[in-house]
Amino acid sequence: MSLSSQLLLRVNKMFPLPVHPFNLANDGQMSYTEWQFQKGEQTIQFFLDYHTQEQMFRDKTVLDIGCGGGGKTCYYGTFGPKEMIGIDIVPHYAEEGNAFAREKGLADRVRFMTADSAELPFAENTFDTIIMNDAMEHVDRPELTLEECFRVLKPGGHLYINFPPYYHPYGAHLSDAIGIPWVHAFFSEQALIDAYKELVRDLPDGKDRISFRFGKKPDGSDTIAYINQMTIKRFRRIQEGVAHPAVYQREVPLREVTAGLAKLPIFREFFVKMVVCVYQKHETN
Repeated sequence: MSLSSQLLLRVNKMFPLPVHPFNLANDGQMSYTEWQFQKGEQTIQFFLDYHTQEQMFRDKTVLDIGCGGGGKTCYYGTFGPKEMIGIDIVPHYAEEGNAFAREKGLADRVRFMTADSAELPFAENTFDTIIMNDAMEHVDRPELTLEECFRVLKPGGHLYINFPPYYHPYGAHLSDAIGIPWVHAFFSEQALIDAYKELVRDLPDGKDRISFRFGKKPDGSDTIAYINQMTIKRFRRIQEGVAHPAVYQREVPLREVTAGLAKLPIFREFFVKMVVCVYQKHETN
């Protein structure tokens, strides 16, 4: 292990881990899916100044992209959608989500399937509402994902996007084992990977976490494949190619005390907690 990785491991002992669903599941406190369900309101809090839960979901046909275990999708399902479909590229999440929907008595309106957001298996003009909560930073092909969203969205329908930018304090998405804020700004990707593997190696789900987080580059070296390093700057550049209007946008600061820093170009990427955007598809003539 490199000196950088060893230093990271030593420094990490000084920082408590944020609450993380993987660790809650390991400790027997609650499943990842139940944690998502209980946090459901938090996943859409940033849209509620623009639309209520009822406006987003009531009597709507809804697609939840990047649904994970399905708990947040089932939470949305409590607001009376006509139909709610959750998709994720991880195959076992569909089975877990459908089981959870049955457990919550929502199977008549909520279902799950495995699908790639850049190749959605739905016809044009299918959905009234599409929500991408904490998903834009994970998709492999964000431009194609947006194109697909507008293809399957009905005219007049809304696309809700929120995501933490890459340089968020825990934007590396390794905080189930590494508690150092902004760690990815100070250590190389390889140091992060080596330290994370060491930290989770002996956990009951350690192998699953490693395969979930990491992949291989063409040269065979490891990479953090779970995220696409979506910065605010990159997202704004992608937005320039979107033909439909953004009808609501926010950049939410980490804390009120850091709101001023979140507006400064040099600090913005580091002190914005959440990028929020709502699109509406043009009505057809």
